[in-house]
Amino acid sequence: MKVVKFGGSSVASAGQIDKITKIIVSDASRRVIVVSAPGKRFSEDVKVTDLLIQLGESVRIGVDNEKAYQQILDRFEGIIRDLGLDQKVLEQVVKKINDSIFRIKQQDPSGLDALKSCGEDGSALIVSAYLNHEGYATSYVNPKEAGILVQDQPGGALVLDESFDHLYQLRKREEILVIPGFFGFTKEEKLVTFSRGGSDITGSIVAAGLKAELYENFTDVDSVYCVNPMLVDNPRQLTSLTYREMRELSYAGFSVFHDEALIPAFKQKIPVCIKNTNNPSAPGTMIVADLPEREHHVVGIASDNGFLNLYVSKYLMNREIGFGRRLLQILEDEEVSFEHAPSGIDDMSVIIREHQLPKQKEEIVIQRIKDELQVDMVLIEREMAMIMLVGEGMNQTVGIASSATSAFHKAGVNIEMINQGSSEVSMMFGVKTEGLAAAVQSLYRTFFD
Repeated sequence: MKVVKFGGSSVASAGQIDKITKIIVSDASRRVIVVSAPGKRFSEDVKVTDLLIQLGESVRIGVDNEKAYQQILDRFEGIIRDLGLDQKVLEQVVKKINDSIFRIKQQDPSGLDALKSCGEDGSALIVSAYLNHEGYATSYVNPKEAGILVQDQPGGALVLDESFDHLYQLRKREEILVIPGFFGFTKEEKLVTFSRGGSDITGSIVAAGLKAELYENFTDVDSVYCVNPMLVDNPRQLTSLTYREMRELSYAGFSVFHDEALIPAFKQKIPVCIKNTNNPSAPGTMIVADLPEREHHVVGIASDNGFLNLYVSKYLMNREIGFGRRLLQILEDEEVSFEHAPSGIDDMSVIIREHQLPKQKEEIVIQRIKDELQVDMVLIEREMAMIMLVGEGMNQTVGIASSATSAFHKAGVNIEMINQGSSEVSMMFGVKTEGLAAAVQSLYRTFFD
């Protein structure tokens, strides 16, 4: 049995859904399908999930957003019409959207998550209906029916271990099963969504629960590239990666995969293959537990902007027991999550996503640090970017850091921070956002040309 997940671009239109139907039925072992919400059909298009969020936020503050509502209905109606499906499918989709809007108006705390999930739910209803229309026995399976149980953390659900036993029971069914991604249910039957891009997480959870032989993740690229192709022309394609490498790359800006998605598959040692819906014959990229020794230890260069550096300095900080804990406690109190915290003898940096610390909250955090920790200096540097070299066994290879710093020097980009710690898989560099592209291009020439 294979579990197959199709991303937003793969279900964005009737033509794409017809394409994935051919992919599904071309292999009898592709028996369980997970789908995203309809994505962009062209570069200026809007994803259905974004429209649902716009609509939900408007309803929440008592504003009717007729434009977003109609755009959502038009997207689903167009797909259903072009596939030649019965209008009853559209009625099912519209009913779920309207029910979710009603729940938001009634101030139901799960109403917004319910509305956000309507994109994936609509895709699953349409794909299952179209497979049946084409003569293949297929069932839509709601995550509640599948047994996907999660913790009650709206917008950031975590799966409960008992879900995997429930999912295994789906192996008894003989028809093709289509499951909407992105959401599950608490034990109290409350709908809760994963974080954005969470359909990848659903796919991995389902593959782990079913103990699938392979988890195929279809997207719109032939494979994973070793660097962002928007920064480097014709970068090298990666035919294979380990789970740890892919997780590091996903976390640090590779948009192919959600950074949490591989964990369930990794625990069950289920191989993952990233493939292209528009070119299904391409071999794709295999992600596995272990790989034989490679000639090159750096396999990828990930990069992302939108960070800030919270820098704190205090003389004899290293002798002050609990300083780091109290600093991070202030961030926790203010509901700010951090990414990295490299430190020295008298100073400490905390790397934070910029959206986590808006300007109004910044003043509160800085004042609390001054008052409660009596520091010599505290400052915030915004417009930071992170660049990550990724590869198994890098820290056992002589000269990686030297080659990397030389590449930054050649690019004329100053390194603001270096962080490796005990990781064997990655080495991270912080730079100003303006130097990101030049630094990545220089690193690519150093390690791949």
